[in-house]
Amino acid sequence: MALTGAAQRLTILIGESDQWHHRPLYAEIVRRAHQSGMAGASVLRGIEGFGPSSHIHTARLLSLSQDLPIAIIIVDSAERIRGFLPELDVLVTDGALVILDDVEVIKYVGRWQASR
Repeated sequence: MALTGAAQRLTILIGESDQWHHRPLYAEIVRRAHQSGMAGASVLRGIEGFGPSSHIHTARLLSLSQDLPIAIIIVDSAERIRGFLPELDVLVTDGALVILDDVEVIKYVGRWQASR
């Protein structure tokens, strides 16, 4: 799949310890995005942050937080992203932030294309 031009970026900010049926929540979100045929998804682990609790979670050696911030980023067409949002209604229930913004994809080349 080649994706260029107008698109949307869906960013889900959660905690590393958030779970879905005894699995990491971020893993379930990525699994469902893959099943839905999204162009791709990335999970980024933050080094510091805070959310609704106002408790700062940090990776600094003296703190050794077990609940670092996690960002799941999915970019695809607006139509496909909007179609995926109901999945998040089920999965993301507490202490999370879901952001949707318009982006312009300059270049997206799937690995299957790069080898040709």
